Amino acid sequence: MIRLIARALPFLLALVALPASAQTRAWLDRAEITYGETVALNISTDQPVAEIDYAPLRAQFDIGGQSVRRSYALVNGQARRTSVFSVGLRPRAPGLASVPVLRVGNASTAPLRLVVLEPAVQQASADADVFVETSVDALQPYVQQAVGVTVRLNYAVPLLSGQLELDPPARASLQRVGEDITYERLLGGRRYSVVERRFLLIPERSGPLLLAGARLNGITGGGFSGPMFDDDRRPLSAAAPDTRLQVRPIPPNAPQPWLPLHQLALRYLQAPTQAFAEQAAAIELELVADGATAAQVPVLELGALADAQVFAEPPRVEEQFVDGRPRTTVRRRFSLVPSKPGLLSVPGPRIRWWDAGSGSTRIATLPPLQLRVAAGANAAGAEAPPARAEEEANVEAPKDAASRPAGASPRSLDWKRALAWLLPLLLLLAALAVNAARRRRARIPAGTSPPSRGPAVAPPPSLDAALRSGDFGDIRRALAAQAGLQRDDFDTLLARLDDRTQVEALRRMQAARWGGGDLQAALQTLRAAFAGGAHWRPTKQGAQPLLPPLYPD
Repeated sequence: MIRLIARALPFLLALVALPASAQTRAWLDRAEITYGETVALNISTDQPVAEIDYAPLRAQFDIGGQSVRRSYALVNGQARRTSVFSVGLRPRAPGLASVPVLRVGNASTAPLRLVVLEPAVQQASADADVFVETSVDALQPYVQQAVGVTVRLNYAVPLLSGQLELDPPARASLQRVGEDITYERLLGGRRYSVVERRFLLIPERSGPLLLAGARLNGITGGGFSGPMFDDDRRPLSAAAPDTRLQVRPIPPNAPQPWLPLHQLALRYLQAPTQAFAEQAAAIELELVADGATAAQVPVLELGALADAQVFAEPPRVEEQFVDGRPRTTVRRRFSLVPSKPGLLSVPGPRIRWWDAGSGSTRIATLPPLQLRVAAGANAAGAEAPPARAEEEANVEAPKDAASRPAGASPRSLDWKRALAWLLPLLLLLAALAVNAARRRRARIPAGTSPPSRGPAVAPPPSLDAALRSGDFGDIRRALAAQAGLQRDDFDTLLARLDDRTQVEALRRMQAARWGGGDLQAALQTLRAAFAGGAHWRPTKQGAQPLLPPLYPD
């Protein structure tokens, strides 16, 4: 026996000296979770691997954050390295989920099982510490109708962390709108904190539509005023009931483009009744669409006009969430430039839409504007004031006409008497004026000119200075001065230019000023076009005489 032990002792010592065999194992931090929560999968191994392939997990789980911890130790004089990989797993459906076998270097993990519970639906009552509510503004919407969805989280216990989610249904798009709203409410004498979150649901196909209830997965612990310890923390979950919708198809007699709404209102914010030819008059419209987003609202336009130009500014859009659904307000300003005097009728906007409440076609419109257009201040050929002939014709003759000399009218007799007194007075005033003028000239030093009595007229700016300043009015006046025009006539100015690039640059700048383009880009184009000066059409010279002058110099 002793001899046998002696023979086996070298083998036993050799086994003790060998390093520990490779070990790879996997475990979950919890065996049971609520749907919507995340569980941590941990894998410990001494295999020399840099990462693990988690592709087999994607069939049943959404993969979250990944991490790895590495440690080093000496075991029986041998170096041993251990790595612990961690990954977050979120089940895609409630029920029984399985974690498949994963390959780790030359080793493999054992399969694991996970129980995923349905979230508990808590009704809105004072007995519940937390409950979730989901409401929609239309249970029978039309295809492509904007449906407002409101989710409210009510909690009467402190939440250390939490995740409030609403899964998008099949055959519909769901997007979050705006920021969360927080407030408080009383229910059965118990105070709840409320987090309200809003979504926009747009069905893509007709038929039944299931909207799963919003759910909360969080952690609570301690009290609102008391201390919090790790032992007090516990998971908390709640869910709202599911909502079933019946989506209706687009009616065959519906107007196109398809615009389902609850209400559409139009109004004039600025509606003039008078205007001047070749001068801009401002018109401003407002559109309020109840039940539509800004992307669904049609463009706000004025009707076409034959005797006026219309320049539209970019619309101002405001989106709100009112009564549980979206509401869009659009305001747009137009500049109307009549081409001639007279009565101008401006047709109002006309928009066809579908009333989702009554299921019928409606038309939103505004009455036309009637503008009395007068001649502009710069119009040529202004009429002169009427003569006073009618006033002179109504002068009555004196009753003693028989007593005056023959051939003499009463007006001629009055003028003769007035001239007898005014002539000496006029001669005296003329002599005084001449004497005063001589005295003023005597007081002005030599080499100076007498001051001008009329108001000083500022000379037009140079073209280079006007281009540097960017003032389009100065640019036009400078060009008009170079062209020899008496006044700033834009059409005549364009006709005098001999460069098509310069003409197009001026027209682009004019359109940009009325809201028809980018003002800065138009100014840069104008500066580039006139960098080398203006190019004018040659003027016609007078014909040379065929004969020499009769009296040459």
